[in-house]
Amino acid sequence: MSLRARLGLGLLAIAIVLLIPLVLALRSLEELQTTTRLLRDREFAASLLLNSFSGAVEDARGAENALLFLHDGASKKRTSLAVDRLASMTDSLATYHLGVSTTKIQSSLAELRAATAEEYDDAAAGRGVVAEMISTQRTRPALAAIDSSLNSISATLRVNTKERVAQAADATGDAERLGIAAFIVAAALAFILGVLLFRAISRPVYELERGMKAVSESDLSYELRISPKRTDEFGRLAASYNSMAAQLGELNRLRAEFISVASHELKTPINVIIGYLELLQENIYGELTPKQREITQTLIKQANTLTRLIKRLLDISRFEASGGRLEPRDIELRKYLTNLESSFSVLASQRNIAFNVRHSENLPEVVYWDEDRINEVLGNLLSNAFKFTPRDGSVDLDVTPDDHHVVIAVRDTGVGIDPEQLPRIFDKFFQADNQAQAATKGTGLGLAIAREIVEAHGGTISAESELGKGTTFTVTLPVKIAGIRRKSDHVGVGA
Repeated sequence: MSLRARLGLGLLAIAIVLLIPLVLALRSLEELQTTTRLLRDREFAASLLLNSFSGAVEDARGAENALLFLHDGASKKRTSLAVDRLASMTDSLATYHLGVSTTKIQSSLAELRAATAEEYDDAAAGRGVVAEMISTQRTRPALAAIDSSLNSISATLRVNTKERVAQAADATGDAERLGIAAFIVAAALAFILGVLLFRAISRPVYELERGMKAVSESDLSYELRISPKRTDEFGRLAASYNSMAAQLGELNRLRAEFISVASHELKTPINVIIGYLELLQENIYGELTPKQREITQTLIKQANTLTRLIKRLLDISRFEASGGRLEPRDIELRKYLTNLESSFSVLASQRNIAFNVRHSENLPEVVYWDEDRINEVLGNLLSNAFKFTPRDGSVDLDVTPDDHHVVIAVRDTGVGIDPEQLPRIFDKFFQADNQAQAATKGTGLGLAIAREIVEAHGGTISAESELGKGTTFTVTLPVKIAGIRRKSDHVGVGA
C-alpha cells in the first residue's frame, strides 16, 4: 500500500471514529426529544384540559344556580351550553388514555342534562320546591360525581407526569454518560490510530534521515532498517539509498586508489627533479649566476612543497584504505606531554610566542593510544596555531580528564577563522581565507587527517573561532580505545 493510500485511510478512520460520539449523542438527543414531546403533547396538554374542565364544571354549577332562581330562557340556554362544553371536553379527555374510564363522567353528564331540564320545567311552572329537590338530589350530586372523576384523573395525571419527567431525566443522564464514554473511547481510538500512523511514517523518515546523515559524514557502511522490498514510497527510497551508497562507496574506493597510485608514481620524478636542482645548487654542472641560483632555490622550495603534499595524500589514502588501522600502546601521559612541550618550545622561541602546556593533577597515568598518530594530530594542531599566531601572541595546550576521557584543547591568539567557513575546515583540500596571514602555506589535508585519526580512536574533534581573536581546537579521546586489544593479547591490531 502506498504512503498516500495509508495516510488517506488513516485520516478516514480517525474521522469515522470521531463521528461515532456525535452519532450516539444525536440518537440520545432524539430519544430525549421524543420523551419531551410526549410530555408536552400528552401530560402537559391533559393538565391544561383538566384545568379547563374544572372551570367548565364551575360554570355549569353557576348556570344551574341561575336556572334554579331565575328559571328563564337565558339561564336554560347557559346551562345547556355548559353541559355541551363538558361533553366536548370529556371526548377530548378520552384521547389521552389516562387509565380512567370517561364513561362515569359521560353518565354523570347525561344525568346532569336530564336533571337540569326537569329542574327548569318545574321552576318555570312555579314548582320551586320540586325544582329545589331535583337540584339537591340529582343535579348537584351529578356535578359532584364529575368533580370526583376529575380528581381521580388529576391524580393519575400527576403520577404519569412524574414518571414521564423521570424518563426525561434518565434519558438526559444516559445521553450525557453515553456521550462522555463515547468521546473518551473515540479519543483513545483516534489517539492510537494517530500514533500508529505517525510511527508508520516517522520511523522510516527518521531512518532515512540517519542514513543521509551517515552519508554526509562519509559513513557509507550504514545499513537502513527499511526493506527495499516494501511496496510503498519508503521501499523505493530505501532501494535508491542503497544504490546511492554503493555507488558512492565505489567512487570513494576508486578515488582513494587513484590518489594512492598517482601520489606514489609522482614521488620518483619529483625526487629526481629535486636531486638535479640540488646538483645545480652545488655547481656540479657549472657555476650559476645569482639570478639562476635564486630561481633554483624557488624551484627547490616548490618541489619540497609538492613532496609534502604527496606525502599527505599517500598518508590519508593509506589510512582510509586500511580502515583506520591503529597500533595503540600504553603511553605515560605526563611524560608524553613533557616531550611535546619540549618539541615546540624551540619554535615558540623563534617566533617570540608564549607557549604553555597545562594539565590537571588527576590526569590518568597511562593512556592507550597510537602514539605516532596522536603525535601527528597534535603536531598538526600546534603547527597551525603557531603558523597563524603573530609575534608576541600565545599558544596554550590544556589537558583535562572527563569521565574516562581526556580532553585536549589547543588555543591560540591568531587571526581566527570566518564562522561561515568553520564547518568545512575538516574537509579535504579545504583552506580558509586566513592563509594570507600564515607564516607558511598549507595543503588542506592536515585537519582532514587529524579528524580521521581522532575518530579512529573513538574520539571527537571540534573547533571554535573568532576572527581577530584566535581559534580553539578541542580533541576528546577515550583513555583506552574501545574494541582494540593490546598487542600483548597476541591478536592483530585492527583485525
